[in-house]
Amino acid sequence: MFGGALLLLLGLLGLAVPMFTTNQTTDVAKVGDLKLQTTQSTPHVIPPLVTEGALVLGIVLLGAGLLKR
Repeated sequence: MFGGALLLLLGLLGLAVPMFTTNQTTDVAKVGDLKLQTTQSTPHVIPPLVTEGALVLGIVLLGAGLLKR
């Protein structure tokens, strides 16, 4: 039942926020105390089919857990 609730929450979160970005900072050069860095932003999109599938599977697992009780 915990897994169903977790999938349900992840599905709702995926519907609410379908896109997020991550930032990665890498060192370009280092000369003595001087350090040059670059930051690269990478967007990530969660496919709607995955979020809807997690939502439906979470509802099914929660329903099955409640019926067993």
